Amino acid sequence: MLDATLWITIVVVGLALTFDFINGFHDTANSIATSVSTRVLSPAAAIMMAASLNFLGAFISVKVAKTVGADIVNPGSIPQTVVIATLLGAITWNLITWYFGLPSSSSHALIGGLLGSAIAFKGSLSIVHWSNFFDKVLLWLILSPCIGFAAGFILMTLLNRILRSVRPVTVTKVFSKAQIFSAALMALNHGGNDAQKSMGIITMALLSGGLIPQFEVPLWVKVACALVMAAGTSVGGWKIIKTMGMNMARLAPVNGFAAETGAAAVIFTATMFHSPVSTTHIISSSIMGVGAAKRLSCVRWVVAKNIVWAWVLTIPITATISGIISYLIKLIF
Repeated sequence: MLDATLWITIVVVGLALTFDFINGFHDTANSIATSVSTRVLSPAAAIMMAASLNFLGAFISVKVAKTVGADIVNPGSIPQTVVIATLLGAITWNLITWYFGLPSSSSHALIGGLLGSAIAFKGSLSIVHWSNFFDKVLLWLILSPCIGFAAGFILMTLLNRILRSVRPVTVTKVFSKAQIFSAALMALNHGGNDAQKSMGIITMALLSGGLIPQFEVPLWVKVACALVMAAGTSVGGWKIIKTMGMNMARLAPVNGFAAETGAAAVIFTATMFHSPVSTTHIISSSIMGVGAAKRLSCVRWVVAKNIVWAWVLTIPITATISGIISYLIKLIF
């Protein structure tokens, strides 16, 4: 018979892949919402492209995985049940925000869940490596939407000046093709940052359970996370796609190109800094920046306000949910 550690590991892997799948369909909008809303790509073609490039992007690096799985909380100081509580809290919040069509951050749901479950288990704030959390997570949580907004605004402003003497029909024709490239770039970078979070959490559980000697992401974990995220992406989160691509601002192909290119550049930079950023935060703020480059009234700020509230509440709420689950598991077992 399998021992208890192996059974718990199987549960962790199952939950982590469930989170990865939900992350895929929850965050599909990140890479394809603008392409679908501008009708550059059909929904089916956009989803297939996003799924394929999310899969490839998952193999870019494992540095973000290490940040999530080893740099915030030491895997050796927590049991695997803490990882279970982390994932249950993150999955719960992802499903709630998906139901209401809010593009919240799956990444910060996971981080919040990890903080809450670890602190509740230990009964102390000292369990968290706060310097790493502030430098690699919180700093980017605050800065990335601002940088995304600025990137979208600046790029759109430059394009407006460069293209002001070009006929609108020509602009639309050219950027209908260019936006396919920018959407592909966005999907690749989404996979490069987001898939690593599940890799990190599974590797954390393997190390916590003594099944691997050091933090090194096994190949089977990379492949499993990449495949499951691609499968989730292929399902598509249509409520969030509608919020981001249609309800937030009215977009033409040139606008979609600017938003996706600016967001992809910011995500790539964050990945190189090993930071688990929210691709949702970045593309949302980039869309706002693109809309604001025309005029502030082009952005539907009521929708934007609801999204910002989801950003602000994600870590505290998931920390609370996971903390309660972790405490209850500790009492029972």
